[in-house]
Parts: sequence; C-alpha cells; structure tokens
Amino acid sequence: MDLSSIGKKVLQEEITSLQRLYQRWDGQTFSSVVQLLSQHQGKVILTGVGKSGYIARKVSSTLNSTGTHAIYLHPSEALHGDCGIYSIGDPTLVFSKSGSTPELLTFVSWIKQFSSPMVAIVGNLSSPLAETADYVLDASITKEADPLGIAPTSSTTVALTIGDAIACALMQARSFTKEDFLRFHPGGQLGKNLGQCVGDCTHAVSQVASVSPHSTLREVVIALTEKPLGAAFVMESGTFVGLICDGDVRRSLQAHSHFETLTAADMMTREPITISASSKLEEALRLMEDRPRPLNVLPVFNADGSLRGLFRLHDAYRAF
Repeated sequence: MDLSSIGKKVLQEEITSLQRLYQRWDGQTFSSVVQLLSQHQGKVILTGVGKSGYIARKVSSTLNSTGTHAIYLHPSEALHGDCGIYSIGDPTLVFSKSGSTPELLTFVSWIKQFSSPMVAIVGNLSSPLAETADYVLDASITKEADPLGIAPTSSTTVALTIGDAIACALMQARSFTKEDFLRFHPGGQLGKNLGQCVGDCTHAVSQVASVSPHSTLREVVIALTEKPLGAAFVMESGTFVGLICDGDVRRSLQAHSHFETLTAADMMTREPITISASSKLEEALRLMEDRPRPLNVLPVFNADGSLRGLFRLHDAYRAF
C-alpha cells in the first residue's frame, strides 16, 4: 500500500474541486452577498449541521477576527430558544452539502419571521435549501476525495474556501487594516508580530560579541563563545563596519587551508541586511525568512543611524 500516493490523490481531488469552483464562479451573486453583509450594521448568523457546522464555526471565527460581527448558531439549539439571538434583518449564512437536512430546513423556515436574508452555501442546487434561499453560492463537487467517496473532504474544502472568500472580500469592503486586526487579536504570535517592534526584542550592543577588523580567528571564536548570540559586530573606531555570523566562520574555514592567518575582515559581511528598531516583528520575519537562505540575525539601527543591537529570529518566537 503506497500511503504517499493515497495522500497525493486526495490532494489532487480537492485541488480539482477548487479548480471547478473557480471555473464556475458566480461573481454577480458573490458580490451581492458581500454587499449585503458589508451594509448590515448588526451581526451575521452562520449555521450548519455535522461537518458543515464545523465549517460554519470556522468561518464565523474568521469573520469576527476580520471586522464582521458573526455568531455560529446550531439549528437544533436555535429551535429550543437560541433563536432569541436574532435581531430583525440579521443575515444568515447556511452551510450544507445536501441542502435537505430536516432540522436545518425546519430552522430556516422558522427564521423567516426575523426577516433574515438567507445565503445558502450548498452542494445541491436542486435542494429545498437552495430553493428557499435568497442567495445561492454553488458549493457542489463531483466526488469526495476519500477512498469510499462519501466522507466530507472535497465538499468541506470547497465550502470553507467560499467562506474564506466572503471574509476576505468583506475585509476589503470595510477597509480593514492590520491595526484593526491587532485590536481583535492582541494575543498569540500574530498579535505579537503586528504589535511589537523589533527594538522591543533587540539585544543591546553591550550584550553582543564585538571584534575589530584585525581580530584573529581565535579572537573572533572566543568573542562568539563568551557572548553566544550567533553573531559578532565588527567595529572600527566605534563604527559598525561588518557582521560575522557563526556560519561565516564555518564557511571561511572551509574556503581557506591556512586559516590561522584569517582575520575578522576576511570573514565579515561588509554590508549585511539590517532593520530599523521601529519596524514591526512581521517585517523582520518576512525579511529574514522570505529568501533562498534564511537569516538568523539582523543588526538593528535607531532612527538616527546609531547601532541599537542584534535581533535574532529566535527572539520573534519567544513567549510574552
């Protein structure tokens, strides 16, 4: 049994389902749905049963974190008192593969009294749900991706993608910014990346190994060992002239047979990539990771051009 091939087949099936969604995309209906939600001042209700319910929960969470007040409501619970969450005119996004689940249909017929515009993200365009809805977004698939062709796989991927597309379009419609996202998401790595500055996580110059251009290989290694942050500043008359990382030392040893004559000037990077102390962590991570050979450290400078210290990739992921 080739398990890797099975996994790749699942990926291909789901990719194919998304490609078909892309090819049949109903831009006019989608735009109408986004306009409806963006113009509504209240909350958006999302619902679904089973795996579709989990997709609705996820999309609800995404909407909340991107500026749209949303609440997941289970159809059965709604019929036992939770319909009280509705205000007149609150739109409802209904996720369903079959569009014929009994408790879901009972729920959608009941909420008409709240004048709720209904958007169906549904896999069966001939279903009772599709016929009842005010707006229908086609989430149909040809087949599920599992070996039996019955487990919700491709169908949930397509439904989730439509939900993500709605959330992203609403971000644009509401002119939602990174600053807005930070207000809703101050915790975790995302909040840290958006909210903290590089200068807040920088090791001061006094904590970083420092050598002169004329320092020997032995002196460089000792300095890196005494202050093990992974790099040393090369300073000349109090001015930063280069950076030596641990990797620079190893590469220099590989390239020179007579390494006993090596100096800091031979090993250093004279114009390393640097960053401002006022830059956000998000920018530092992008600068360090989005490159063929990721960087582990960055020299940090103040607005006046003075050397602030050293920022390490590891520092961006330290706990608060």
